[in-house]
This record gives sequence, C-alpha cells and structure tokens, in this order.
Amino acid sequence: MRPESLDTYMEPLLSGNRLACREIIQTSLETCRSGREVYERILWPAMERVEKLFRGDRISTVVEHMATRINRSLADQLQQTLPKNPAKGKRILIMCADGEPEELGGQMCADLFEADGWNAYFIGGGVPHDEVGATIGKLRPDILLIFGTQPRDVPRIRELVDRIRDIGANPALNIMVSGGVFNRADGLWKEINADLFASTIREAIEIANTAEPRPIEARIPGTPKKRRRRRAVALVGAEA
Repeated sequence: MRPESLDTYMEPLLSGNRLACREIIQTSLETCRSGREVYERILWPAMERVEKLFRGDRISTVVEHMATRINRSLADQLQQTLPKNPAKGKRILIMCADGEPEELGGQMCADLFEADGWNAYFIGGGVPHDEVGATIGKLRPDILLIFGTQPRDVPRIRELVDRIRDIGANPALNIMVSGGVFNRADGLWKEINADLFASTIREAIEIANTAEPRPIEARIPGTPKKRRRRRAVALVGAEA
C-alpha cells in the first residue's frame, strides 16, 4: 500500500477533521514509513504550507489554529515512535518565536534532534534574554537554535545574539537560525550575526552534526568590538 501523501493529509487538516488526520498518519505508519519520515514528509511540510496559506490570507485564523493544534497533537503521539540513534554527547538549546505555529516547529526540531542522539532542550518562546544567557552558561550547549522568528522579532534576536557574544558564557557556541523570516529573507541570518542557517530540519541536523565549535575571537582588552550595520531592521520592514 502506498503511504499517504501530503496532499491527502492537507484536506482534512484544513477542515479541522481530527479523526481523518489521525487515520492518515496511522495508515502511513502501518505501511512503509517510519515516524521520522512522517515528521519530515507530512507533518513538517504541512506546518509550512499552513503558515504560507495564512500569511497569504488564504485561510482564516480559525483554520490556522485548528490545523496547528492537530499537527501538534499528532507530533506528541509520534515522538515515541521515532527511532533513536546512539547518544552523540552533544547538546542543543532550542528557542522560538512566541506563537503556536513556532512552538510546534520548535518542538518538532527538539524531537528530531533528540532522536538523532542529541541532548535537546526546548525552552519555547517569550523567554527574557538574560535568562537565555544564564541557561547557555549553565548548560553550555554546542548549538543554540532559534526557530521561526517573525519579522517584528528580528531586532530583538539581533540583540540576543549580541548579548550572548558580549557575556561570553560559552564562546564556542554556534548560533543557528531556521524557519520563519530567515527562510524568506535571503542572507538575513548573516545580518544578525548568526553562525549557521538551515532551511529545513533535515538540513539543520546535518549542519549541526558537522559544525566545528565557533572559533574564539582574540580581542585586545579595552578595544571595542566592531559592530555590523543593522541592515536587518530594513529587511524586516520589507517583510512585514
């Protein structure tokens, strides 16, 4: 039997048919797809398609909320079915924009990184910058992944990146961004001084697994750091 396709799943998802969505995912699992494949080929692209439709005013807020909650409910159930790779001894801290769709994307990132053998810590959205910095100092993760930022959030993300570098709690930390405005504004990740960018979760895992620790920049005491132009704000204005 052929696994269910994304297009097959989207119709009941957008109509809020929870039972039909569960049956499609269950059928896909029972045929020839692993939990990871269902995440990557159905749930993740469905989440991206819902976001695109909502941004284009092609679906209502009610439809967007129903679809996001169905996807999240199914992701919760699928997490236990993901095949687990041996532990890598690496840590990733994941945060996201303060919204239900971004929380879903961040959660799925955490699930898939954990299945790949990483110790994944997911703090969600709305966390004060000083607490993020303190958590980085305590956990000393290899990577901070910021997922699904909205255009209005970009200046604050730039401030967070600067703060993390200023306090130096974990100089070898790589900061990766993915999803949201970073997937839509080419080169924006460089403008906010992130180290890594991934357009998909599969790419994020591949990049994370091969990334070297961030080089520790030698600075002369008392010499101010060079700061890049805040062109990111201009880009945000074009996106909003």
